[in-house]
Amino acid sequence: MNHNDLITTDPEILGGTPVFKGTRVPVKTLFDYIENNYTLAEFVECFPSVTREAAQAVLEKSEAVLLAVA
Repeated sequence: MNHNDLITTDPEILGGTPVFKGTRVPVKTLFDYIENNYTLAEFVECFPSVTREAAQAVLEKSEAVLLAVA
C-alpha cells in the first residue's frame, strides 16, 4: 500500500489538509493522539471512518521514512 492509497489532499476538504483517504480525518490527528499517550485502538474508536489497517500503515510508512534518513 503506498501513501496515495492512505492519504489524500484536496482543497475542498479541510482546505487541503492531508486526511485519511475517504474521510475528513486529518492524518495529524493520529500523531496527536499517539503523542498524547492514546492507543491506536482508542484512535480508531474515536474515528471509526479510519480503519486500524490504514492508521497502522501510516505509522509504518512514517517510521520507514524517518529511519531511511538516519
